[in-house]
Amino acid sequence: MAKMIYRTVEIMPFGTNCYLVASEQTRDAMVIDPASDGAGIMKNIGELGLRVGLVVVTHAHPDHYGAARPIVESTGASFAIHNSDVELLQIYDYSRQFTMDDPGSQAPPVPDRILTDNDSLVIGDLTFRVLHIPGHSAGGICIEGHGVVFSGDTLFNGSVARTDFPGGDHNLLISGIRSKLLVLPDQTVVLPGHGPKTTIGREKRGNPFLRRTDRAVP
Repeated sequence: MAKMIYRTVEIMPFGTNCYLVASEQTRDAMVIDPASDGAGIMKNIGELGLRVGLVVVTHAHPDHYGAARPIVESTGASFAIHNSDVELLQIYDYSRQFTMDDPGSQAPPVPDRILTDNDSLVIGDLTFRVLHIPGHSAGGICIEGHGVVFSGDTLFNGSVARTDFPGGDHNLLISGIRSKLLVLPDQTVVLPGHGPKTTIGREKRGNPFLRRTDRAVP
């Protein structure tokens, strides 16, 4: 039976969780959300003995792709992003606002793979599913499989994404979380773009942003 391994690399100054995800057997891997510490990410890749074939970003905000270019250039991996965030990725002026706080951030490479909802990401003997959940950005995605969901900035431990960036929509975000994430098994581990992990069941029970306030119309 295929077994997944992963390592979390927390990258400052924004506390971004970069994930190295691999098949334990084949060591084929993908990098999710490579923030600006390319050297640190490559060091971890080397320690684990991984062959990286895919770099994927959950959304086109610079604190999630600042090291995509050096990782792609070092590994020869493909670079993937959702179709609805391609235009945002190309707005380089948008990334420059981060450079004072995060001088290691680089402009991203041109995407090799354009993702859509329900696409499969095959990594060695592992297969993951792309869940398109707009709201934090137009092309925000989560990546689900093997008992975990990498939620980017969509869902956090006890919170959800902010929606005041370009392409943000709070109602759309909450609707997508409810229809695509909360339907996953309660034991599914949620690995967010910032902060500690959680589970789907814990967020169903305790996340204040996901409590239903619907009332029957008299």
